[in-house]
Amino acid sequence: MELTYQKNGDYYIPNIKMDEQPEGMLTKYGILRRDYLKENKKGVYSGLLLSGKLMNHLLEIQETAEQRMELLTEQMSQSQGVNEELKEKEPTKWVQMMNSVRQSAEEMVLTELVYR
Repeated sequence: MELTYQKNGDYYIPNIKMDEQPEGMLTKYGILRRDYLKENKKGVYSGLLLSGKLMNHLLEIQETAEQRMELLTEQMSQSQGVNEELKEKEPTKWVQMMNSVRQSAEEMVLTELVYR
């Protein structure tokens, strides 16, 4: 590793620049993971932050959580009989059941991925 310096008055200051960070915005699961690490796993959070891997980690958790949420919602709705036919016949019951499925799926995703 070669360091270069610039003179600033009587002092030499190293020319240090940060590593490139991945592009992407954090959404719900990424933000929840970041906040969880910051509050409950301070050592892990600091280690990831200092090594420049925090954003990669958060984006990976976010993508995995979103994929898992889609898969679980689909599987659980099929197993409970929440389908288009029910949606047409009894829309309020369909909404109730879908809300229940999504809530259960999200609880599983949060437990498995975000809050571990």
